[in-house]
Order: sequence, then structure tokens, then C-alpha cells
Amino acid sequence: MLKRLHWYMSKIPDKNTTTYRYYDYDTDSRNHVLKELYDAECHMVLLNRLHPARVHNEPTFWLNGIAYTIARTHKLALDRPTVTISIPVAKLGISRLTTAAADYCLRAITPYFEKINGEYANPSRPDRDNGKFIVYDPGPVVLARNAAFFANIPDRYYEDGKGNTIYVDPDKEPLPGCMCLNIRIEVQLPYLKLDRAKTMLCKQLPAATERFIRGFDKQVLEAVYKLEETQQAIRNFLHMGDYCVFIANGSILARERGTNAPMTSALPFQSPPEDEIIIAGVRGMGIKRGVTVVTGGGYSGKSTVLNAISAGIYNHVASDGRELCITHDTAATITAEDGRAVSYLNISPFIKWIPGGDPKLFSTSHASGSTSQAANIMEAVDAGTKLLLIDEDRSATNFMIRDATMKQLIEKEPITPFTDRVCELAKMGTSTILVIGGSGEYLYVADKVYMMDEFVMSDVTLKSRALAYASNIPTGDAYWQVHRQFIENSLSSYPAGSGREKLYISDTGFIVIGDERIDIRNLHDISTPAQVNALAFMLRYLAITTDSLNDLERLALSMRGLKHKHTSSSADNNKPIEGAVDTLGWVKSLYDKIEKDGLNIIDTGFFTSMERFMDLPRPFELVAAINRMRNVEWVKVY
Repeated sequence: MLKRLHWYMSKIPDKNTTTYRYYDYDTDSRNHVLKELYDAECHMVLLNRLHPARVHNEPTFWLNGIAYTIARTHKLALDRPTVTISIPVAKLGISRLTTAAADYCLRAITPYFEKINGEYANPSRPDRDNGKFIVYDPGPVVLARNAAFFANIPDRYYEDGKGNTIYVDPDKEPLPGCMCLNIRIEVQLPYLKLDRAKTMLCKQLPAATERFIRGFDKQVLEAVYKLEETQQAIRNFLHMGDYCVFIANGSILARERGTNAPMTSALPFQSPPEDEIIIAGVRGMGIKRGVTVVTGGGYSGKSTVLNAISAGIYNHVASDGRELCITHDTAATITAEDGRAVSYLNISPFIKWIPGGDPKLFSTSHASGSTSQAANIMEAVDAGTKLLLIDEDRSATNFMIRDATMKQLIEKEPITPFTDRVCELAKMGTSTILVIGGSGEYLYVADKVYMMDEFVMSDVTLKSRALAYASNIPTGDAYWQVHRQFIENSLSSYPAGSGREKLYISDTGFIVIGDERIDIRNLHDISTPAQVNALAFMLRYLAITTDSLNDLERLALSMRGLKHKHTSSSADNNKPIEGAVDTLGWVKSLYDKIEKDGLNIIDTGFFTSMERFMDLPRPFELVAAINRMRNVEWVKVY
């Protein structure tokens, strides 16, 4: 029995008490009692001391060496606590504390709680009436997340007494703590059903945890480790070698309509013979760095291949069908993005001139299709991507191509089409994979051309070269550098004139922080809604911690090996701009903190409309979200 927890639960008024009519989960009286559950206020008595008992807060409850920590989900959901279950890894026999191991444990513990939910499920009543254990559904992607992680937690340093009394022996050395698997769930307590609420927290919660421990399958975990090792070996190969994508033979790339599940009737992928390689004992297709075109007729499977390649930036579970479809993890899906904000960005490689403006210092609150796609590529290159993924169906036509006839007809054209720059990018180390169905312009510049025909891929490079002709006019080398920095204090979670923070995710796909509405709908490489939650919390964390940077940290972030000068200032070139930081370095410092201390450093229950489950996005997506903010300030540096 969780002794103290049961004591707190017994204080919640029951419908069978004489005072039932005065209590409700929505009234201050009942909520006051629920708050005591979270605060876990108790009397700490020091053994062998004459000191009076001290008031102490200890919301962690122990049973059989397993800790259960109760926390508020948010202030308006006191009947829906968040519980972190901390299981010493020694109880499970886990030796390697990897992301895949934590992911497996989350998936393995879920059925035990789903079984309990099934016993009480009543479709005619909401969860608030039935009560429910809410475990995060991770989908097919393996990510670092706050629903399952490894962390060292302190051991219990007290003994439970009667009621809410705990006894502490000050003469004993404090225990060093232990490494634990931490599973985070939410528990919807049933409305006005005290016995059921007690049973859920004090009996069913620990019972399900104990069953999970007893039934823990180490053999399956070993298979998870083996898959993770293979995936990492392929990723290492892509980072070190001449390839940017690997697709294993037998992979199921197609998805069932409207789901992430592999299509049961799909044709397994088979590499063209001339492109088949073996990595880490796995045979499949290797796509080399450079310019690659995937073409084919309508419904031939070319977009399915590109979607699978895009998904390959993350590891997937064994049942996904794409678990050995591995892509260089800096890859970025690029599309046109009408209406996005662009600030102080060099887009001159693609836009030669702008009426009344400077393409090397381009800003707009409403970019066109061509300028937005140019901006997306420039920002991706600046962020360090080694692979661009482009589908012509989601691109601006006048940005992608311009044939010889149109070039001769339109002599004064400001747009340099992507066809004229794609090879230059490849020489700089940024490869491109394009899905093309309606234009032959890219056949001449492509290093490899693949044909999809009824989901079968073949190499048609030689045939395409025989048909292609050069239509691009040499344009000269471009200036690719992006010399701008972010004014850290211009990012705020407080609306103008308000003393309260604002943070939520709209139904239409915007992150709203302070006065900003950030359109992230075209960040196509975000895989889960929980990554969006994490992006929002990360932006908020950056906004409220800018003042915490010390002078040395700020100088290190601002320098990046450059001399600085505000574009409208005659200040000393060697003097850093006050408040300006390198965005990539700023973001990296946050990821370093998360790697050290976990995702929970950015978590808060302050915002009542925010979901609390988070999956860690890539730094690329966080930088991309900052790039789309309209109210922040940028300065040019050189």
C-alpha cells in the first residue's frame, strides 16, 4: 500500500459523506483538498532529536523500491494528476540506457494500463466519469521523450508514520540514489467516485507496474538493442561515406491510407541491381551524394519513396516496415511556403534583384512562393543540412525551372532557377533528391535518375542523359553566406502591455507565444504532435532565460569567428552587437542542457491549454521556427 498517498486520498470528500452536497471537483472546497495531494505536505520528525516536527513537502510515494511522484498536470486539471513511475533499472536488468530501450519500455508497459482501462470503459460516459490511465502513444518513431527516460533519482530517505508523518534519521548517511527508468503517465480520476480513485492510484497503478516488471521480456529488449545498433551503424556509414540514403530490401514504404501503419498489400522495396550495397550486414539500395532525380508517372510510387526517405531521418520500430530506411539526419524537406515571414536573409543565389530592396538583406512579412522556397533553402544550408528533399508538386514552378525558350524570351528575369544552382550546392556538400514528374530540366543536371513504375524502382540514368539537353545558361558562382544574428531579448512570451505569459498551439497549426503566431505547418519533417509541444516549450524557455546568460556565454554565442557590425551603425567592427547571438549556437546551448538534465527542464504546468507529453525535435526545426517569427529582431553581421 502507498501509505501516505492513501492517507491523502482519504481526505477527499466522498459522495457518501453527509457533506457530499457541498463538494464537487469544480468547487474551491474539493480543489483545496486535491491541492494537498500534490503538495504532499507532511510532518517531518527527526529521530534522536528534540526538535519539533517541521512542515515538509514530499510528493513522492514508495512501494517495493519503486517511486511514484505526483505532480499537477496544470492548475485547471487537479483531477488529472501526472504520475512519474521510477523503476530502478536493476529490477529490469537493463544495462544499456539508450533511447530505444526507454522507447521499448514505454510500449511494453502500455498494455497493462490499457487492460485496466478496458475493465472500466463505458463508451456512453466520458473519461472524467469512468476514470482512465493515460499513457502516451509514441507511434512508429523512436525519439527522446519525457514519457519514458532514464535518470538518477534520490532514494527514499524517510520512513512513513501515521497519517502524513514521516520519520528521518539524521545520523544516517544520505543514500546516493539510483538510476531509474521513468515512465510518465496521466491519471484521470473518476468524478465523485472516491473508492475508484483510491483504487486507481493506490492499488491498480502499483499493481500494473509490478506486473510489467515481472513480465519484462529481456529477449525482446535485446532485439531492440540489435536493431538500434544496426540503425546507428548505417547512420555512421552515411556520415562518413559517399552516400546520403539507404533503403533496405524488403522495406514496406507505403502506408495505409490516413495512418502511419505499413500497407499490408504493399510491394516490398527492391533495390536496382546496380545500386545495391551491403551495410552492417543489410542489403539494400544506397543513394549517393549529389543530385538525384526520382521520376515516374502518376501513382507510380515516387512520392511514397520521398516520404519514406524523409521519415528516415528518425529511427523507427521494427514493425514499421521503414525501420531500415535510413536518411542522413540533417536532411530537410523543402517546399514553397507562401506568406511566411523572412528577416535579414541573403537569398541572392536565387533572386538577383528586388525592386527597392537588397536580395542579400531580404526581409518581408509575406513571402511569395519563389522567395519563400529560396529562403527555406538558404536557411537549411546555413543550419548545416547535407541533403535537401524536394517534390515538384509542393514547389514554386518559376523557382524550380526555366527552360531555354523562356530564358531567351524573358531577358530581365530576377529569379535564378534551382536547376542552375543545384550542382553548385552539391559541390559545396549539400545534396538534393528531387521528385519530378512534369519537367525534363533536371535530367541533364542529375547524377542519378531513377524511374518508379508500379512501385518498382529502376536506374534510367543513361537513358535520361540520351534524351536530356542543356538548357541552363551559366550564371556564375553565388554568394551563399548568411551573416545575421538574433537579438535574444526580442523573443518574448509576454504579449505587449501584459504581465502574463501566453503560450498555446492553435488548431490550425500555429505556435502562439506572446504576440507571435508561428506558422509551422510547412515544417514537414516534424513527425509527432508531441514534437510541436516540445518546440513551443523550448521557445518559451529561450524567451524567459535570455537574461540568465552571463557575459562570457553571450560573447561566445555572438562571435562564431566573425567580426560584427550593425548594418545601420558605425560602431567598431570588432565589438559584438549588444544582445545579439548566433541562433545555431544559442539553440545548441539549449540542447546541451536538455542532454544533461532532460526534457523536464523546459516543462511547466502553467499553461492550461498545453499538452505535457513532449518528443524532442531536431535543432533544425527549432531554428526553423525562430526563422518564421515576425516580431523578433535580427541584425546583419560580417
